[in-house]
Amino acid sequence: MSAKRSYGDGCGMAVALDLVGERWALIVVRELLLGPKRFTDLRAGMPLVSPNVLAQRLRELEDAGVVRRAKIGPPARAQVYELTEWGMRLEPVLLHLGSWATGAPQATDAPYRSADSLMLWQRAAFDGRVEPDLRAVYVMRIDDDGFVVRVGGGSLSVERGTVETADARLGANLQTMRSVLKGQYEFAAAVRDGALEFEGDEKAVLRLIRSLTPTRVPATAMR
Repeated sequence: MSAKRSYGDGCGMAVALDLVGERWALIVVRELLLGPKRFTDLRAGMPLVSPNVLAQRLRELEDAGVVRRAKIGPPARAQVYELTEWGMRLEPVLLHLGSWATGAPQATDAPYRSADSLMLWQRAAFDGRVEPDLRAVYVMRIDDDGFVVRVGGGSLSVERGTVETADARLGANLQTMRSVLKGQYEFAAAVRDGALEFEGDEKAVLRLIRSLTPTRVPATAMR
């Protein structure tokens, strides 16, 4: 195995890239921002990375103090990977990096490959000034993954799992949910077409979409 490359530069930005600048490293961090995952779960969210490369990146991130191994259970005990407290401090960096990339001169048409990435996009894209009095809880099922999205006080949070009481419940495959939340597939049409499962407060969903895509969804869409 070749030695890990270094910029050999004491600048903080260069040191940061020494630590997390290898290909796939920050994608591993992205996949762990919402909580621990098993190796197979990481692979599911990063289908284009080989098992050997993923294992190498995990070792490097462990050595750097960004990631650590942990055990979950019982009843079924399993080894998972999770971010350290220091590793979690990369969250605002990744959110800002994702926001910066939306202004790229050449937009990508690549599909999302991870439900976590779509949930984190909501964190980055949400503009609490659009609907400042919005307070709602949403349960979103994307394929086999479940998430709880909470909006209130001008901010949005995401966690894995579900709750019994929610203002709205939505379910779809990853690409459909992406298109609906980004305002590319009209919410009502997605429900009518059977592409999106929905129950609850329609206006709460439209207000969320408007807060995520303020330049795409007009206010008249909620009337």
